[in-house]
Amino acid sequence: MNSNRRDFLKKSSIAGAGLAFLPSFLNASNFNFSPAFGATYMGDFAAPKLETVRCAFIGVGARGSGHATRTANIEGTEIVAICDLYDDWATNTANNCKKIGAGERHTEIALYTGGENEWKKMLKKEKPDLVFISTPWKKHAEMAIYSMKKGAHAMVEVPIALTIKEMWDIVDTSEKTKKHCMMLENVNYGREELLYLNMCRQGVLGELLHGEASYIHELKGQMHQVERGTGSWRTPHYANRDGNLYPTHGLGPVAQYMNLARGEDNFNRIVSMSSPGKGRNIYAKKNFDATHKWNQLDFKGGDISTSIIQTAMGRTIMVQWDETSPRPYSRHNLIQGTKGTLTGFPTRIVLEGGVEGITENHHQWAEGEKLEAIFEKYEHPLYKRMGEISRKNGGHGGMDYLMTFRIIECLRNGLPLDQNVYEGCFWSAVSPLSEASVAEHGSSQLFPDFTRGNWKNTKPLAIVE
Repeated sequence: MNSNRRDFLKKSSIAGAGLAFLPSFLNASNFNFSPAFGATYMGDFAAPKLETVRCAFIGVGARGSGHATRTANIEGTEIVAICDLYDDWATNTANNCKKIGAGERHTEIALYTGGENEWKKMLKKEKPDLVFISTPWKKHAEMAIYSMKKGAHAMVEVPIALTIKEMWDIVDTSEKTKKHCMMLENVNYGREELLYLNMCRQGVLGELLHGEASYIHELKGQMHQVERGTGSWRTPHYANRDGNLYPTHGLGPVAQYMNLARGEDNFNRIVSMSSPGKGRNIYAKKNFDATHKWNQLDFKGGDISTSIIQTAMGRTIMVQWDETSPRPYSRHNLIQGTKGTLTGFPTRIVLEGGVEGITENHHQWAEGEKLEAIFEKYEHPLYKRMGEISRKNGGHGGMDYLMTFRIIECLRNGLPLDQNVYEGCFWSAVSPLSEASVAEHGSSQLFPDFTRGNWKNTKPLAIVE
């Protein structure tokens, strides 16, 4: 069955990195194919304890360098190798890690630079326990799969992969090798998001009905990174794809509020539409010569993408993405239930009958300094324990450090990770599914069930102390 599944996917898959779609295949991808022989379901999987976690990094540019230095700050880690195309980035990151180690840790860091396949050499020779992958999107799946096959847990930057086929291959490899593959969704570790998760778990909102999840972040300036840096590889995606290319920052927290793919509910279908693509064409003409390669592209991807997800229980989630329009940054984060609503940017709360001691009814928001009592009552235990330390160590206000700390803590104590491989695939699947929906004028697309039905027996994410 596994071989047949691969043949079917190969014949029916998306060509390239989500550039040429066969939407009918995406609807068909809900089939639950049999796992490979000897596979282990990874939903609640806990790997054997590691006293010291030997870490390697592939890509230490904008994101990877931060991952490396924050990891170096965490007890029980050893930075053993760094790989990047650029020697200066690798060398600078290694030197920063050695400084953090103060001559006691991270003293021997092997560097692999210059070649497209140096990362493979690094994995074969250094045999790390854990690999952080912070490279262009098209390399994520290949690198994660190879890392797991070489015996390492793979931590992959957002998104976990670009195509449905790649996501199935990641799931198959994780289940076969018994290695974690976690997408590095840092926003799940934000203070507000953790607060809301705890409030949802305690039933403050009653039954959950609806969520809203957005990533609004004007990033046209990255287009000036032409030969090196994020804009050099990310810009063509805006020209060649039309859908939600970056859904997980908003969606990850809402999915965990709702226990999606974790015993209670799961993703079912999605419909998506895009606005016209205008902003990047205008920006390219204004800022680059007519002969520049960016002006040879037609940025057809809509400036703003809007999707509606319906879950198996019938709950709804609106997901929006816009990295082009002149708007203030927002990770609009909303969860609504039968007893109230929590939302972000700015943080606001409304409960049926009012928020005790703050508002008199549910026709006005509790917000600002008045929310101190809410934070005091419902602050997530993990944030109480690690919030101050995380803020000091940084990374988007501390959420990056807290995420990395939890990864290391779970691996050292033999605990399941806070995000499993299936969640990374479900959240990332919004991209190719939204592109297929847009291409079919807003048609409904079914989510594949990457868990093969096992989500029904998967435990909700625990509120860890």
